[in-house]
Amino acid sequence: MLNDQAHASPRGLFGVCRGYVILLMIIGSGAVFAQDKGMPELDYMIGPDDVLDISVWKEETLQRKVVVRPDGKISFPLIGEIRAASHSAEEIQNEIAQRLKKYIPDPVVTVVIDKVSAYKIYVIGEVKNSGQYQVGHYLDVVQALALAGGLTPYAAENKIKILRRENNLVTVIPFEYAKVEAGIELKQNIILKRGDVVIVP
Repeated sequence: MLNDQAHASPRGLFGVCRGYVILLMIIGSGAVFAQDKGMPELDYMIGPDDVLDISVWKEETLQRKVVVRPDGKISFPLIGEIRAASHSAEEIQNEIAQRLKKYIPDPVVTVVIDKVSAYKIYVIGEVKNSGQYQVGHYLDVVQALALAGGLTPYAAENKIKILRRENNLVTVIPFEYAKVEAGIELKQNIILKRGDVVIVP
């Protein structure tokens, strides 16, 4: 059935080929990242609506699953409120342990991200399935486009933009798909941050 559709319409064939190209690029981009020894691994930065599983060794009463509030904070027994948003699990773990030293000698704290809900990105415009995407791991631009079903035949592939809002300022980041597809200017294929909007005109 797929072959019949492709023969019946050049645009259909174009769309199928484009989908395969994007899939190959995801595989290829993973290989590029793995080979780049200078690229640091990204720690996940916790955000609102994420669920944290917090426990203290030998302290059964200090085991909690907590949801990060919209203000970015969580509450925990003995220490009260602590800011979790924009921090890694390890940073929160160390902060809780430091505060608990007032009450428990040498506390051993474990913080595990039980559910990732805060990492949302948006892909809109000339893609097959535009909208909001909530995923449990970081995505680069090519992976986000693939998640949205790939570009349509009408996409202006060299005029793609990423909108990023930080500290109430919006930054526009250009993305030329054809260059990345050709294996050049791969640095454009950035890791998307929470709340980034990919626009395909």
